[in-house]
Amino acid sequence: MKNINNDIKKAIQEMGFVELTPIQEQAIPLLDDGQDVIGQAQTGTGKTAAFGIPLINKIDPDLNKVQGIILCPTRELALQVSEEIRKFLKYKHGVKVAAIFGGQDMSRQIQALKTTNIVVGTPGRIMDHMRRKTLKLDHIKMAVLDEADEMLNMGFREDIETILGSINQDIQVALFSATMPKAIIEIANTYQTNAILVKTLNKTLTLPQIEQYYFNIKSNQKTLLLTRLLDFYQPKKSMIFCKTKRGVDTLTGEMNYLGYNAIALHGDLSQGQRNAAMSQFKTGKANIIIATDVAARGLDINDVEAVFNYDIPLEEEYYVHRIGRTGRAGNSGQAFTFVVGREKAKLHKIEDYCKTTITAGTIPSAELIIKAKAGKVFKKAMASINGKDPKAIKELLYAYCEDNGVTVDNMAAALLMEQLGGETQEIDSVSSQGRGRSNDRNRSDRSDRSDRYDRGDRSGNKKDYRSDSSYRGKNKKSSSRRRKKK
Repeated sequence: MKNINNDIKKAIQEMGFVELTPIQEQAIPLLDDGQDVIGQAQTGTGKTAAFGIPLINKIDPDLNKVQGIILCPTRELALQVSEEIRKFLKYKHGVKVAAIFGGQDMSRQIQALKTTNIVVGTPGRIMDHMRRKTLKLDHIKMAVLDEADEMLNMGFREDIETILGSINQDIQVALFSATMPKAIIEIANTYQTNAILVKTLNKTLTLPQIEQYYFNIKSNQKTLLLTRLLDFYQPKKSMIFCKTKRGVDTLTGEMNYLGYNAIALHGDLSQGQRNAAMSQFKTGKANIIIATDVAARGLDINDVEAVFNYDIPLEEEYYVHRIGRTGRAGNSGQAFTFVVGREKAKLHKIEDYCKTTITAGTIPSAELIIKAKAGKVFKKAMASINGKDPKAIKELLYAYCEDNGVTVDNMAAALLMEQLGGETQEIDSVSSQGRGRSNDRNRSDRSDRSDRYDRGDRSGNKKDYRSDSSYRGKNKKSSSRRRKKK
């Protein structure tokens, strides 16, 4: 990063960057040199820094105009990217970034755009501001498409092409995508010049510190198995993925009724509701998020200990995104996938795609669950003593037992039972080889497929996922408004 501004380098060093990731090492010099780039890399590989650092390096702080634009599929990702870029800007004064997406107050966005140099936003809201003429793209130096394949899945292709086609000057275009479907290649052919493909996919797409298990069960046993696993492993924070918004709402209601602190996250929630939900999760008021795939994209959460695929992912790459929510920052994590009947074939496709093995899980017995819960109570009790002499409490205990004709052993057992919520009885068994038909809830989910990605593909077609590792230097901008790169 020899050409990167020293103020940016200082901020990067303070953020604890020790060495560049493969995508950063390859993409940053190319982008800083003005080269168009296609970056093929998975979530969590440092893509934001890969395009964010060279973009910031190009911004002229004395020019009070929008000079960089970053398109993201979801508002959560837009927020995450903008916050990350602000960290890089800590010492580069005069450069401002704004996150623009639906659900925010429009007047506040309009005000922010008057003094913004870098805009990070979702295609729909960017288009709104372009129509209102509150966002002008006359001074754009670099445009970035982050998670481009996801934007295509959500039906944003027309918006993307309208935005890029509205920029009347020669600009640098960076496109980052986990997969390389045909539509991505078409966009690259149109809006990039001699783009260099930077491909840094790992041999295995899942992290080794994440323990991965599957359970082959009947559909109507999912919630029972979920509660059993939560009670046994007792993760401090966990995420549960369902395939539809309706499924998220139903399961959230069930879990809260059963005494768990769960919050729902999907595309029908307003931004205020989403912010409130995330605040509850981060502060510990709720320790379970139940979400759809799209709603969970871009969430900046580092301490999730377990991920549950209540519904098996519709696409193989979604499995990677889901379980990547745990095992971050060198921590260990666990991922549990519920498989019903013929979904076993889909599980094998996921294993092939990720080049990993997902182990058949063992369902904890009622006895083991009770022991796990009791162990947690014991640890909490011992922590409360913490070297203190509970003499007065012991005297109170012995006196009560003597007065009421109760042994100390029985009283201790009663107190433990009360802490366990009375759960010392045998829990109904869960079959690990179930093959039953889906229950009513899952049948209703199948009719709710319009929620597949929270926002459907406008064309109504399933996108073609094909990798093109040979794409380098063969694409030309078709627009006459582009000049040749030096």
